Amino acid sequence: MKKTIFFGILMIFMMSSPVEFADNSDLKSASDKGKTENKLSDEEIRNLTKRVEEIRDMDRSKLTVVEKRELRKELKGIKESVKKDGTIIVISGSTLLIIVILIILL
Repeated sequence: MKKTIFFGILMIFMMSSPVEFADNSDLKSASDKGKTENKLSDEEIRNLTKRVEEIRDMDRSKLTVVEKRELRKELKGIKESVKKDGTIIVISGSTLLIIVILIILL
């Protein structure tokens, strides 16, 4: 029984390792030498999230098509600026499964 659990956890680790090592920042930095990174401060991030919440709370049923389009473009711009900041964390399914198993076992 213990060998089965050990090999099962070992297989999960082995299957999740390519996902973890797939993000090679050296290759990205070599291809983006001419580009500058956009780092947002905490205050700017708070302002952007506040603006997104304002847009979501709006009553958009009374807006014209042009105004709705402008809001959509603004939201896409905010999303792109946050993505450039690099604050997105991605956890693969197998990694999440391992975390849950470790929490249960410990």
